[in-house]
Order: sequence, then C-alpha cells, then structure tokens
Amino acid sequence: MACSVIGHSIAPTLVIRGTEVWTRALQEIARLGTRPLLLGRSAATLPLRRELLAKLQGVGLTPQLAELHHDCCPQDLARLQQQAEQSQPDGPCDCVIAMGGGKVLDAGKLLAHRLGTPCITVPTSAATCAGWSALSNLYTPAGAFLGDVSLDRCPDLLVFDHGLVKQAPPQTLVSGMADAMAKWYEASVSSAQSSDGLVQQAVQQARLLRDQILLDGVAAFQDPGSEAWVRVAEGSALTAGLIGGLGGARCRTVAAHAVHNGLTQLPATHSRLHGEKVGFGILVQLRLEEVLGGSRLAGHARNQLLGFFRTLGVPCELAELGLAQASLQELHQVCDYACREGSDLHRLPFPVDVQDLLAALVSTTTQTLPVG
Repeated sequence: MACSVIGHSIAPTLVIRGTEVWTRALQEIARLGTRPLLLGRSAATLPLRRELLAKLQGVGLTPQLAELHHDCCPQDLARLQQQAEQSQPDGPCDCVIAMGGGKVLDAGKLLAHRLGTPCITVPTSAATCAGWSALSNLYTPAGAFLGDVSLDRCPDLLVFDHGLVKQAPPQTLVSGMADAMAKWYEASVSSAQSSDGLVQQAVQQARLLRDQILLDGVAAFQDPGSEAWVRVAEGSALTAGLIGGLGGARCRTVAAHAVHNGLTQLPATHSRLHGEKVGFGILVQLRLEEVLGGSRLAGHARNQLLGFFRTLGVPCELAELGLAQASLQELHQVCDYACREGSDLHRLPFPVDVQDLLAALVSTTTQTLPVG
C-alpha cells in the first residue's frame, strides 16, 4: 500500500523535568546560545525571571530581559523581533527563552521561529501544553483570538521545574486539566475513525489522560506537590502536548476550542484562563452531540463532567464566565465567530448553525434529554 509523507513535530528535542532541575538546564541552555533573550510578562513572575537572569549570568551568558505587553499578538512580536535583532555589545540575541504562561510561551516559540534561533520554554504553571507544542496562537492586542500558526519544530528545550510550577495559583492547574481533557472529547470525534496508527494511538492516549485526570484531579488540586499533583501537572503540560504531536494535524480540535475562540471576542471573558474557557467548550460540544447528534453517551459524559468541573471551579454556565449580563447581540458575536467558515466547530459529524450553538451555550447544565 502506498504511504504518503506526513510530517510530525512530535516533541521538544530535550525535556528536563523534576524538582530543582536548573543545574542541568543551565548547561543545556549554554549549548544552545550565549546571548539569550529572556521573555516574560506578568509582574508576578518577574522575580523568577530576575532569578533566572542572574543564574544565566553566573554561567557566563549575557542575557537580556524582554516583556510581552499583550497576549501573543502581531504588534508585540514585531517589537520583540526588533529588540532581539538589535546588536548588543556581543551581538544580537542567539536564542529565545520564554518563561511564563501559555501566551508568553506561544510568543517565544513564534519569535524564535521568525528569528531562526533555538527556543527554550520554561512554563511557570501547568495551565496549558504550550511549552511543548509546535504551534502558536495569535490574538489581537485586546485579547481576541485571531488564529494559529504552525511552527517548523517543537522547542529545542523544555524545562519543567516542579518547584517553579507549584508556585502558580491553583486555578492554573484547573485550567490545564480542562484543556488536557479536551484532547479526548475533541479527538474522539474528529479522529477516532482514522486508519492511521499514530492517530489511533494519540486518541487512546488522550482517553487515558482524561481518565487519569478524573482519578487524580481533585487530589492534585488540594495537595500541590503530591504524587497526584505531579501526575496531573505533567499530564496537563507534557502528555497533552505529546498527544498533539503524535496525532499531528489529523488529531484535531473540534467544538470545545471553537467555543473558546468565540468567547475571547468578548472582553468580559478575559479574566478566565484559556483552559477554563475550553472546559466550558467541552460542555457545549457534548450538548451539541447530545441534542443534534442524538448521542445518549454524550449526555452522560456531560453530566459526569459537570460534577467534576464544579468541584474544581471550572465555569459551567455563561454567568461564571462573566457573561451574566451579556446581551443577545454579544452572544451572537460569540457564536458567529465560532461558526465562521473554516472553524474547528465544523469537524463535528453533523451541521451546526449559529442558533444551534446559541441554544447549547445557554443549556450546558440542562438535564440530559432522553434519546431514541
């Protein structure tokens, strides 16, 4: 049988994980460049970046700090590229270290891609798998989703320091859990029938990850640093990325991420993390599968998730996303964007229009309907 050539960026070249892994990480960074641009964003992580800056200087490197002003947006990236290319005493930057949450990691990966330099990602939470993937999401300066950019490779080095990640607010882990669980609910719809062995394996790995999060998620949330926390944090930030890399473009997002993308069009939702909006999107997708697809199983899955999400504080209703007072026009804006041509939403095995999606948005917690 003829086999077409399919490219996969499966994983970072090197992943260093564990507690206080900086000694080895600094050695590996020094092999990738001597003039790193250290990119971050939030004031909360600035002390951590300054600490890393001093450590880099301590091993003979000449780093410079850079800050993301917005989400990963074209305007910020153009400014950062200009900064990176400006000649320093020893020359322009020769690698990018992105230290922060998902938006910073995405910006760092895309910046390194444009500069043609090595990329090092240092997640400061387990809120997404952005530190792993060969993909960056672009937003407007105001925080509305624009689209994604495929990169030529995963990061050259990912440093996942447990002590660093454990300092993040607990809700970041909740966000990571919800985002990671979406791998199963979306890939099982878009890719479960694939005849490609790697895609099949990625889909089953997504199911195992979902099961592990359901088993360990509450304990991980309640006891940071525990064995359950390590399993869930690494699952959310690392394994979720591996699933995307292994499955590639054929293991795709569906309605959960499309709903997230639509929600970002409203500023009222920007206080909620990426994975929290994706988690709400899972409930919406299951509602669509239940009502339009006639799936009794989807209804049962939604009811199971509602209890788990409520325990952890994942938004289950529009009001919990800051949209209690949203107008019908604003909700239509969300649905119009999520249903636009080319949206991931249309990978569902049945047609969905704006009114269908609007009905699902407002009924995520409605009791399961009898089917058949």
